[in-house]
Amino acid sequence: MEVEVKVRLPDSTSHQKLSTLLSPFHTKTLLQENVFFDGSDSQLSSNLAVLRLRFITATAPNHCILSLKAQPVISRGISRAQELEEPMDPTLGRACIAEPWRLLSVTDSAIVERVKQEFGVSGLVCLGGFRNVRSVYDWQGLKIEVDETNFDFGTCYEVECETGDPERDKKVIERFLEDNGIGFEYSQVSKFAVFRSGKLPL
Repeated sequence: MEVEVKVRLPDSTSHQKLSTLLSPFHTKTLLQENVFFDGSDSQLSSNLAVLRLRFITATAPNHCILSLKAQPVISRGISRAQELEEPMDPTLGRACIAEPWRLLSVTDSAIVERVKQEFGVSGLVCLGGFRNVRSVYDWQGLKIEVDETNFDFGTCYEVECETGDPERDKKVIERFLEDNGIGFEYSQVSKFAVFRSGKLPL
């Protein structure tokens, strides 16, 4: 189970202010490209499951991660979801975007096996996706991720923190934002849900 604190920043000014405040604690910046798939009969989305390929560029060589998230719940800035992740060869990942059937042909993947067996998927369609710039900070014993997410229809700014104690860490993050005059709201939906809606959250 993946548990994260998620709060949304209102604009680029707030994002820049927070990034400046956290800059002494910066560890890395990741350029992420997220591409999503569904069953040809919407078997995944109809069961609240998300199949994603994430291509990541950083100082290290490019890499790719295949993930399956299921049963997501977001409430008052805390997100909970079942998540499986596996590394994938980036070249194969790119080929799967152009020809989604290739993904179901991967034979050594527990995720692909689950997609086929549990959800009954025999064909995939590529839904497209979005890009994300993720700045990572090691602050107060927390790994803080500050995202600038670029959709075709606009840009969102969000703070995420994976945690084993979400209520405690949410309060720590909220207090820091409030003390520094940075406005925020609890995230109500995932980035994938925003992408599928085709419009930014109000």
